[in-house]
Amino acid sequence: MGFADEARALLLVAPADFVAERSARQRSVRTEDRDLATAIGGLRKPAPAAWVIDLLAADGALDDAVDLGPALRKAQADADPDVIRTLRRQRTEVVDALARAGADLAADAGHPVTPAVLAQVRATIEAAMADPHAGAAVRSGLLIAPLESVGFDAVDLDGVLADPDAVPDAWSGSDAPPIPIASARGARKGSRASRQSRSGQRDRPEPDGPEVDEPQPEPERDLAAERKAARRAETAARTDSRDADAALDAASEELDAAEDRRAELRHELERAEAEVERLGQARDDAEAASDRAREVLAAAQEHRRTLGR
Repeated sequence: MGFADEARALLLVAPADFVAERSARQRSVRTEDRDLATAIGGLRKPAPAAWVIDLLAADGALDDAVDLGPALRKAQADADPDVIRTLRRQRTEVVDALARAGADLAADAGHPVTPAVLAQVRATIEAAMADPHAGAAVRSGLLIAPLESVGFDAVDLDGVLADPDAVPDAWSGSDAPPIPIASARGARKGSRASRQSRSGQRDRPEPDGPEVDEPQPEPERDLAAERKAARRAETAARTDSRDADAALDAASEELDAAEDRRAELRHELERAEAEVERLGQARDDAEAASDRAREVLAAAQEHRRTLGR
């Protein structure tokens, strides 16, 4: 099994048992594949909502929800109110049904989830409908954090997958890769403000008298430039992540060596303690024999004195 498969299996473990299962799996593969063991040791525990999503993904329950996304996005783009209403009703029904199914799976696994967690599950499923990259992420079974969508803007997928390289569709496939949620919100607000400014200028009557310079509306934000900057930032972040992973690998190797040495020292200590216990018992036996010998000597001396009288 590769790391992605190992991660998928571990991410289905109930949160209360995750750390113990991860450590056990890491130990079991360490002798055969130290790199894989290191990767397993670095696997983050999933957030409860992400765990529920991974349960649903493993059950094949998310396909219909994700497949509904393109129709919703097309209806939104076409501004067809009747179709939008119908599809939104279907979306609500699908999301509610999946949330209930996820709650049942979590309860069956011995870890019932709270209403707050189910709200995050719903938000994550809605994000998967809104953004095809997010849809690929939730279908992967490698989710470790819940998602959030802002309308039909791109969903922030930074740090939400256990193994991003195993889910290329979450990062590629279009000329508009995911951008951070904050940037999406800001871009949408800027565009709306600019439209309002232009509308206000069209409706304003021409003033009498000499012309005066009016404040100009802020230009619309250049989303293409922002996306380009976001891609550069993502590349830099990936480089930093690789460097951090290398440091983690080195630290893990040192930790493994230290654990091996600690095991050796523990065995040496156990042998020393056994030797101390043996020698202590020998001393006690010798002391008891010495006491008995003194008693015999005292009795013999007393007997001799009695005979001499």
